[in-house]
Amino acid sequence: MRKTLLALLASTLLVSACGFRDSRVNPMNWFGPARAEAVTPEANDNPLIPKRSGLFAKRRAEVETYEGRPFEQITDLTVEPVPGGAIIRATGLAARQGIYSVRLTPANEEELPVNGVLTYRLEGVRPDRSTRQGTQPTREVIAGRRLTEQDLRGVREIRVEGELNALVSRR
Repeated sequence: MRKTLLALLASTLLVSACGFRDSRVNPMNWFGPARAEAVTPEANDNPLIPKRSGLFAKRRAEVETYEGRPFEQITDLTVEPVPGGAIIRATGLAARQGIYSVRLTPANEEELPVNGVLTYRLEGVRPDRSTRQGTQPTREVIAGRRLTEQDLRGVREIRVEGELNALVSRR
């Protein structure tokens, strides 16, 4: 064991003394120092968008479709002012338990007010299997959406619709 330890110590000293720092065996020298290069982007090229497709590129390329359906009843609507805009908070009551991916979807794609009325639908995705009806607290959901001051420009009232009713909050 002494001979092995002495041989290991001697080889370590020998390798360290012969310039291992500048050797290609040293992993710290494998990539070298960073250096600047000129970039010549094309006219309509965004350098932040990758040109190559990766392992999950096909999945990202698919357009996501939201399969939510309107809630049966809207029970509460609150518009809370915050710095820079407002937060819309709507509470809905579903007919059955298990609804997920709840959101306030705008009535029009541009999300612009029509005659001073900004309209949203409270929607959620229903499960594939049948679920229990349950008590009222287990069927209630809350969804929110933040609006900026620019979004609220020209808006006199905010309307949230369900299947059976709609609630309106006026300025």
